[in-house]
Amino acid sequence: MAKIGSQLFTAEGPEAVKRIARLVPGIFLDLKFCDIPNTVAGAVAAAAKLPKVQMLTLHTTGGLEMMHAAKDALKGAKNAPTLLGVTILTSLDDTALGRIGLAGPAESRVVVLALLAQEAGMGGIVASAREAAAVRMAVGPKMRIVVPGVRPAMSDGKDKADDQARVATPGNAVRSGADYLVVGRPITGAANPARAADAILLEMKAARKSRS
Repeated sequence: MAKIGSQLFTAEGPEAVKRIARLVPGIFLDLKFCDIPNTVAGAVAAAAKLPKVQMLTLHTTGGLEMMHAAKDALKGAKNAPTLLGVTILTSLDDTALGRIGLAGPAESRVVVLALLAQEAGMGGIVASAREAAAVRMAVGPKMRIVVPGVRPAMSDGKDKADDQARVATPGNAVRSGADYLVVGRPITGAANPARAADAILLEMKAARKSRS
């Protein structure tokens, strides 16, 4: 799938989804909705009408009622996208979490939010690879786990300009139980994006074999 995030969507709007949908099998619309239930329900219903949107994100910190409203908004929708609950952004470490009032290590907070997403009927959650194994143990095999903050082994995890705090290599992310990896800058910022993408795919395939 091609991921469309808030930067492109803010610049180009729904037209970006329509144009990219002509080129790819599916769209991961990563807009991380977080608002009052009625507003999020309307946004989800509108997003579901866009072509080829297969996955759609919202923040679990919006609460149970908000997630219920999002799910209800998809009732009767044809080819409804999978709703993913974003837990803790991968740019936040334990110190940053404490400063915004979320006590405890990231892993414990992520697991609590993942269980809340499961209770709300979300189809999956978004979390870093560092929490994926604990999340899988907590929510079981059915919920999808989407892992961002993926950095190839050849990049030594992260560089000085990287704002991601909790990162993992593609191989480690797959071995930790991820169903989908979100990979952006390691490909878009590479001198040869096609070669970078191929290298990541090879690492993922090798990790899948070792996991099975």
